[in-house]
Amino acid sequence: MREEAGMSALCPPPSPAVAKTEISLNGESPLLAATFAYWDNILGPRVRHIWAPKTEQVLLSDGEITFLANHTLNGEILRNAESGAIDVKFFVLAEKRVIIVSLIFDGNWNGDRSTYGLSIILPQSELGFYLPLHRVCVDRLTHIIRKGRIWMHKERQEHFQKIVLEGTERMEDQGQSIIPMLTGEVIPVMELLSSMKSHSVPEEIDISDTVLNDDDIGDSCHEGFLLNAISSHLQTCGCSVVVGSSAEKVNKIVRTLCLFLTPSERKCSRLCRNESSFKYESGLFVQGLLKDATGSFVLPFRQVMYAPYPTTHIDVDVNTVKQMPPCHEHIYNQRRYMRSELTAFWRANSDEEMSQDHIIHTDESFTPDLNVFQDILHRDTLVKAFLDQAKRKKNLLSLFVA
Repeated sequence: MREEAGMSALCPPPSPAVAKTEISLNGESPLLAATFAYWDNILGPRVRHIWAPKTEQVLLSDGEITFLANHTLNGEILRNAESGAIDVKFFVLAEKRVIIVSLIFDGNWNGDRSTYGLSIILPQSELGFYLPLHRVCVDRLTHIIRKGRIWMHKERQEHFQKIVLEGTERMEDQGQSIIPMLTGEVIPVMELLSSMKSHSVPEEIDISDTVLNDDDIGDSCHEGFLLNAISSHLQTCGCSVVVGSSAEKVNKIVRTLCLFLTPSERKCSRLCRNESSFKYESGLFVQGLLKDATGSFVLPFRQVMYAPYPTTHIDVDVNTVKQMPPCHEHIYNQRRYMRSELTAFWRANSDEEMSQDHIIHTDESFTPDLNVFQDILHRDTLVKAFLDQAKRKKNLLSLFVA
């Protein structure tokens, strides 16, 4: 209690009160809060908005969250970064038992250029859980900031246009419409961390939980299908998405593919859940997804293009394996798409035009072939030799046991 009172005493006065959005999540959330803060030239670091999971037990008060968020901008008053730079700061505050990942950037808001921080706060006990997902989260937050900068600049333009047309200045309207945009982008990050907390692949995988343990591979999946799945999985840098109608079958393939990943990469992979499917998440190595009642699953084009590596698409119901173009082509298409998406975002004249579905279809010239998954072009014999050896060793082992 004394520590909480001391922390609250160090917080800037909540004037006006910091707006907060509580997010309902399925399952446990490892995230304590996400914050959007800025540097005020008079009052110093200030928090504009807080996002927190809705829980019965409040782990951090709003005052504590505000104090921690303000901490990320302390010392940034003399920041001298290149235009457009985004600095990633990683704070481990042992005395508060939290870790803070903060992205610091400059932007134009309320007519002034200032420094801003978009941060996520987690308990220090979740450090081991978070580190394998750090790259995924930073990539997500970085793209949010790119869009946020455009939004802030467009807000500033609209603000001055209102001043010219109406002859009045309404400061209370400034900076408000960016919050719904940020909310729509922050919630998926919170959902991702929540799903990884409950369904991430363990570091150690028992081979009995994989297809390689089956007495006859043909009973669970066609041997040629498994050969193509593993080959393509390796060709796409260990990134695959497995879809199907049976969670058990999907997860068996997921665990099999994860045998070819490092322990840290496995912690950045996700199993399928039984009751309903997760959303596809770019940046994960392997993930299992459940088809809907109609027997289909539509991958979001935008998220597929955001993935840092090309992806293998595996359907365990029909035993098909598709893959995206090679890594160099994927990165070229990805950067082209992101650049064009931000350009369309810049040119949009209304909130409706800024929606992702509208942006994707606004300018077809920048959109690569929507059928980004192709047949496997390059066959290999290494995986086949591996499967043959694994099968022979299993048969020999069964003879000795018998």
